[in-house]
Amino acid sequence: MTKSKFQLVGSLLRPADLRKFKDEIEGRDDIQYPFYDALPGYQETETADIKQIVAEQKEKGIDILTDGEFGRSMWHLDFLWGLKGIERYIADHGYVFQDHEGAGTFETRKDIGIRITGPLSGKNHHFLDIYKLVQAEAGGEDTKQTIYGPAHAFTELSVFNGLVGEDQFYKTKAELKAGLIQAYKEFLDEYKAIGGKIIQFDDCLWELFDETNPLTPFGSLSSDELGKLADEFVAINNEVADYAHEIGLTVWTHNCRGNYESRSATGGTYEAIAKKFLADQRYDRFFLEWDDDRAGDLVALEALKDKDTEVVLGLLSSKTTDLDDEERVYKLLEEASKIIPKERLFLSHQCGFASCDSGNELAIPQQWAKIKQGQEIAEKFFAK
Repeated sequence: MTKSKFQLVGSLLRPADLRKFKDEIEGRDDIQYPFYDALPGYQETETADIKQIVAEQKEKGIDILTDGEFGRSMWHLDFLWGLKGIERYIADHGYVFQDHEGAGTFETRKDIGIRITGPLSGKNHHFLDIYKLVQAEAGGEDTKQTIYGPAHAFTELSVFNGLVGEDQFYKTKAELKAGLIQAYKEFLDEYKAIGGKIIQFDDCLWELFDETNPLTPFGSLSSDELGKLADEFVAINNEVADYAHEIGLTVWTHNCRGNYESRSATGGTYEAIAKKFLADQRYDRFFLEWDDDRAGDLVALEALKDKDTEVVLGLLSSKTTDLDDEERVYKLLEEASKIIPKERLFLSHQCGFASCDSGNELAIPQQWAKIKQGQEIAEKFFAK
């Protein structure tokens, strides 16, 4: 079977029966992941909906299957919640996103608080139970597992939550970093052992290192300090990616600028960070975001020109109800193919359709219509 040149990032809109349970989870911090014991009927509903979404992906010609991220509430934190040594709680604030044009800022859900209560471990992670279900339903078709990128997870714990110090389990950033990397390696060992082949690290961190980005939390750092921090984060990602390669996994990454109910978190261009975050990171495939002008020019692809790396161009939008401007997409595909050979290029939406369980502001039929459009554009362009 010829592999499709259209790819899904990973997440899909949740059906109403599953959303009912997810909405309850969001408002409670007296329960801990995976929440099944506290919510009668939740596990059965989740399992049935995962089986259905895998079947729908197969029916609609998706050739690398996921659970649609139905087995989580948020694209990133559920992975942390599933580590031993982590406890979740409802914070006094959510993440700050940029609201629709001209409407100021937007606050996300607040169950983003994290405590470290003991040594971190990735053993016996619940994601693996969900992945086994996806494998069973896939019937031999290719599957992938999407998880939180390690450098971004380190930032979540050490910078955004400040979980380092004398009053914390990990006294220094070096200790936390070592513990977190080890937890990732433990998870990858068990993922490989159950038949996992493709691991995708999702990451919204890179553009925060663009010095012209007014929304970065690193704005007080000098250029030299920012460069050293970028090197530290690239090294974290590479250590985990290198280990995944050592044990025989194919390693992908997805990068965007945040995606919450059709809103984004930040700006920043790929040109500004291409040398470190494109050229220096050792991934087999990059899913990148170019659905609007925030990402800058495709010239950033020059950083990957001489590498044997695949690039998935996120030229389509998962955030809008309307179909995408096909003329624009074809034009950008042509431009990209002058830098990266066609055989190393793919097409996708810039992000998943539901990075968090509330999902983007479109209906499920509109989601599938947009996916069909992407498939048709890819088939036409790459057949030339």
